[in-house]
Amino acid sequence: MGLCFTRCRSHDIPISSSSDSPPPHYQQTSNKTHAQHKPTPSSKPNPYASAYNNPGNFFGKTPSSSQTQIGPILGRPYVDINIFYTLEKELGRGQFGVTRLCTEKTTGKRYACKSISRRKLSTSKDIDDVRREIMILQHLTGQPNIVEFKGAYEDKQNLHLVMELCSGGELFDRITAKGSYSERQAAQIFRQIVNVVHVCHFMGVMHRDLKPENFLLVSKEENAPLKAIDFGLSVFIEQGKVYRDIVGSAYYVAPEVLERNYGKEIDVWSAGVILYILLAGAPPFWAETEKGIFEAIMQAKLDLQSSPWPSISDSAKDLIKKMLTRDAKKRITAAEVLEHPWMTKDGEASDKPIDSAVLIRMKQFRAMNKLKKLALMVIAENLSEEEIHGLKQMFNNIDTDGSAASHLRNLKLD
Repeated sequence: MGLCFTRCRSHDIPISSSSDSPPPHYQQTSNKTHAQHKPTPSSKPNPYASAYNNPGNFFGKTPSSSQTQIGPILGRPYVDINIFYTLEKELGRGQFGVTRLCTEKTTGKRYACKSISRRKLSTSKDIDDVRREIMILQHLTGQPNIVEFKGAYEDKQNLHLVMELCSGGELFDRITAKGSYSERQAAQIFRQIVNVVHVCHFMGVMHRDLKPENFLLVSKEENAPLKAIDFGLSVFIEQGKVYRDIVGSAYYVAPEVLERNYGKEIDVWSAGVILYILLAGAPPFWAETEKGIFEAIMQAKLDLQSSPWPSISDSAKDLIKKMLTRDAKKRITAAEVLEHPWMTKDGEASDKPIDSAVLIRMKQFRAMNKLKKLALMVIAENLSEEEIHGLKQMFNNIDTDGSAASHLRNLKLD
């Protein structure tokens, strides 16, 4: 059998602006793959530390037979995924692999299978990153607004991650297709996004790459829930650790990330950028070049005066200012966001339709991002390994201190 993790039951995670600590009655479901532990914020050690250093312990014991071929990523025997699933049409394609529709043969249930080429996982860092992503998916599965994780399978060519199928499409595409929406509808959408941040932080995870493209609707039904689907840059929060890796996506990255000194507050900033786009149709920090975007982020000058902001409620603007506070220590927490008057059900969010110009701008912004992503894919698919190696060598000759290499490896414009 392939590696199939036991599903966790969904837990109600309390919202409390005074503390991110779990209540006394909260208890995590026991899991066969590792010792029982209580999910916690950064005040506790990483519960997966030993498993992360020795993946065989987490993913299951390695068979003793010398004839069994063991996969280097999962530390488990190779498995032919086609024994258990029928792989069908392509749903999407990224830098590291392809996502396909798949059907479980024993149940007929449909899932999404993300197949990552092992050839792309060429360094120990790449392997560590994908192991961590699997651990985080398993750790968070069962929580609201987070994609359900079914299991991982490794063969000689690919690593396959089988997850819940979210067939409703991307958030901005759904909004622009509707033709109109109100602040109250935006608040209903945004509540789900912030809930992901709250759940992650409560369970000791920093997402580090929140953006609209990382959320999909479960189905095409009118009130289908949103699910966060990508945790490739997420990390377990370690007590006392200062994070210095430059990660994220250009428009959504927090200023302290660019300063290489940050914590989980960066997720609230990124969510604040998403809210700004939901209400204005374009990001708050805008420029023609990546350098210009970063300079605007560092200055953190918010425009809440020009159109459409005069027609947006003061409560919404208050929330955005609190989420996009330059000083991370003064920034509102995810729990506090969920308690804000604009966010609460039947709260201060207006029923009045948002200016149609917002939807036009949102559609243009979305189209531009899709074009960038397509261009990068075409370049990647048409360059040979020798050409890519040559470009890397040329870049390394320019980047003598290695700082830009770290930035380009982790920062994404899509």
